[in-house]
Amino acid sequence: MNDIDVRFLEDSFKKYYFNHFDLISTPQRTSEREFGYQKFNSSFFNRHISLKDDKELHLLFMQNIPSDVYCSNAYYAFPNSPMNEKDWKEADLIFDIDAKDLNLSCRKNHSISICNQCNQISKDAIKCEKCNSIKLEKKSLPCKLCIEASKIEVNKLSNILIDDLGIDKKNIHVYFSGNEGFHVYVFNSQFQKLGSKERSELVDYIMFHGAIPETFGMKKFKPNRSSFPDFDQKGWGGRFSKQVFSSKSKRSKIISELLDNGYSSFQKLLDNVSENIGVKIDPSVTMDVHRIFRLPGSINSKSGLTKILCTDLTKFDPYTDACFLNDDSIEVLANCPTEFQLKNKKFGPYINEKISLPTYAAAYLMCKKLATTA
Repeated sequence: MNDIDVRFLEDSFKKYYFNHFDLISTPQRTSEREFGYQKFNSSFFNRHISLKDDKELHLLFMQNIPSDVYCSNAYYAFPNSPMNEKDWKEADLIFDIDAKDLNLSCRKNHSISICNQCNQISKDAIKCEKCNSIKLEKKSLPCKLCIEASKIEVNKLSNILIDDLGIDKKNIHVYFSGNEGFHVYVFNSQFQKLGSKERSELVDYIMFHGAIPETFGMKKFKPNRSSFPDFDQKGWGGRFSKQVFSSKSKRSKIISELLDNGYSSFQKLLDNVSENIGVKIDPSVTMDVHRIFRLPGSINSKSGLTKILCTDLTKFDPYTDACFLNDDSIEVLANCPTEFQLKNKKFGPYINEKISLPTYAAAYLMCKKLATTA
């Protein structure tokens, strides 16, 4: 990114933090958290930072004008010490649901390839149309279908957390990540002190991984049709029934077919069911008890959008509700071969086009390397 673009983004981000610091969610037990940040055009990651309160956090934003700000899910005795000296106490449970992991058919329509050799930009290419290089950087401008599909996964996850794991709904907070999905936080739960291994087992349960036929009524020898789960059964038994039997009236007939097909066939069925009813989360995120996450209320430098709390997930529209940069116009040279929408306005496609855009749209394209100041 050239220096003029960096100055534009830094100025835009600084204005946002000055005018919208009330959106920054200072986490509970602030002094026990580790903070970190990055700056534009810098590979250096400033972390192992300890802050006491809102004032120190505000000062970090104003003095550094970061591209991204992070905060740990973990609580430490000494958060500003090196990792092996922090003295880990516990960590909030956090889940990452990202549209890129959902294998959506719409993705090819808004995926863009940038050649690392000659900077040629094209739509969802396997190799560069100009120099034939296969070294391509992928960018995506997620659509509303991506967001709606991600919301479905969030709702599936929330139901499991509440119904199966006994977590109080008020301790589950859903945030738009600022780019392609959502972060689901669980606070003050019985899982705070779980280590990575135990969280891995929790992830397997939520994703419906490792399910065996015996759990759902199928046995290798002398299977009994009465062992199959009912519709009204809690947990995965009930979810399995609704997915496989479809309706109570079909249950008996389908059980007979399952028994006729045998054990191996049932295991394949379970694997297929897992894809449909398991929650598609990034397992590595939940398992990591030392990870630092984007700070709620801060801007995501991959999009220029804000990571923000979703108080009403059904109505939430990130391209309006998380778009806070101003409307001031700026001239840019845009090269974006697909359409996108922000603040209920449509933009693009642009093919090496000089155009005047509002700051929020210009920043969105610059963050995705699809525009530069003219």
